[in-house]
Amino acid sequence: MRILGIIPARYNSSRFPGKPLVDIDGKSMIQRVYEQAKKCELLSSVFVATDDNRIFERVMKFGGKVKMTGEQNSGTERCNALYQNLEDEFDVVINIQGDEPFINPEQIAQVANCFLDESTAIATLSKQIKTADELLDENTVKVVFDENNFALNFSRFPIPEPKSFDVEEWFVYNNFYKHIGIYGYRTKVLQEICKLETTKNELSEKLEQLRWLDNNYKIKVGITTLESRSVDVPKDIENLKF
Repeated sequence: MRILGIIPARYNSSRFPGKPLVDIDGKSMIQRVYEQAKKCELLSSVFVATDDNRIFERVMKFGGKVKMTGEQNSGTERCNALYQNLEDEFDVVINIQGDEPFINPEQIAQVANCFLDESTAIATLSKQIKTADELLDENTVKVVFDENNFALNFSRFPIPEPKSFDVEEWFVYNNFYKHIGIYGYRTKVLQEICKLETTKNELSEKLEQLRWLDNNYKIKVGITTLESRSVDVPKDIENLKF
């Protein structure tokens, strides 16, 4: 199975413009993500997909592979735009978040291994939630899945939500999982889902993966114990562990 890793990187982040180029202990964020992705031995190749010449030039300077993709609505669409411009063929594309400079290569491998199940069209990761604060945080997307680890729903609100217990008691009766924003797609499926119209559920929660569920694509959810730290705003740089 040939697996392509793609790191979407856009310059004009509303909360942190120029984020991919920010210096993190002597290296740009995009270089750190790229180097971590290259450590995953299951990836046949790694590319950065960007719409900005500054990012393009920086990746070229450190010796990485990069392609311009123009304006896109999402990282998924950016991955598809890059894949459409490659001569090589791959079985699976893994969309690696460009704002996680210390992503663990094992997480990428976990997503890749989900495709050993031939019924997997799309794959992602989750991690168990341990605190009420994280469970109630609307910025933490929650996921529920069936006994075969296929996603049933994603939400910014607690799911499942017990009605008759205090929040602190919820953990006694249920396990809760947060969604880790890394995706894998079979290449044929990637092309298909980029043609889908937005759905009401997607618009309500502002979660693109609900569009895929609404159109009956099966999303395999791997469970990781590894923490994933993303950089959303400048102050997040201070919280990174080197």
